Amino acid sequence: MRWIWKLLPGLLLLLGLAACTGNDLPAATPAGFVTPQVSAAPSAVPPTPRPQNSSPSPAPTLGLQPSVTPTFTLQPPTPPACAPGVIEPRQLASEHLKDPLKYLVYLPPCYDQNDQRYPVIYLLHGQTYSNTHWLDLGAAETADRLISGGEVAPFIMVFPYDARHFDPPPVSGFDEAFLGDLLPAVDGEYRTRPERACRAIGGISRGGNWAVHIGLQHPGLFGAIGAHSTPVFSTDSNKEIREWLAAIPDDEFPRLYLDAGTNDRWLRYTLVFENLLSEANVPYEWHLYPGFHDDAYWQAHLEEYLRWYAQAW
Repeated sequence: MRWIWKLLPGLLLLLGLAACTGNDLPAATPAGFVTPQVSAAPSAVPPTPRPQNSSPSPAPTLGLQPSVTPTFTLQPPTPPACAPGVIEPRQLASEHLKDPLKYLVYLPPCYDQNDQRYPVIYLLHGQTYSNTHWLDLGAAETADRLISGGEVAPFIMVFPYDARHFDPPPVSGFDEAFLGDLLPAVDGEYRTRPERACRAIGGISRGGNWAVHIGLQHPGLFGAIGAHSTPVFSTDSNKEIREWLAAIPDDEFPRLYLDAGTNDRWLRYTLVFENLLSEANVPYEWHLYPGFHDDAYWQAHLEEYLRWYAQAW
């Protein structure tokens, strides 16, 4: 019987190892959190492939198996689904306009399910269009997709209607109503972030003219200006534009995006404005793409526009 005593230390060692490698109960995890899973670091040497039609050899047993305790992971509560962004029609009276200023407001997904504040993009339509111009190009659907996919931070969009869209700035009154009435109304009704870094203005064609006209004269209000297929107002002389650019402090110069199609009928005027920016040695982005002065061109670059406005947020 002395051989039993010789084997006893080895048996005790094996039983101790079995107890250390058994499945213990998971550590207590607060409700609503997932127990973190840790993946092993990849090995520098790939494992030796198993020969075909072979199976692993069973591990030797001593007749004593470690007890197995079932494990489980607590799952977090499912967050409420966010509905797509909504469009709200609004209008306000202004002493600068004959008729009320109509505008549409896009509120991003989950706007009503939280109390956070949002950056704002003011997007102006082209001549002969209405304030649905950007929406007809797909602005709401594109914003929904980018925001819901986590590709950009959520933002509000405002689409004002320039009803007198053949009048130049000196007689239009639109810019005075925009600055004096629309901005305070939007900031007062919606949870916006009113600091200049979180407010952008942009437009298509005539709307881009307005973005340049308003944005360059009020750089303290806008952190970004988008001018898409913009010929600039004929009443905004080169001399005035040079003066506006020179008056902007270096630390307040807004991000500036300028683009047009190679076959745009107003391209020569856009190039004059681009040359003024270059002469002034100010920072700006200039993009010349294939295309015309039409919806097909603007729709093709719509996502790029929205990404650019939101990239600083």
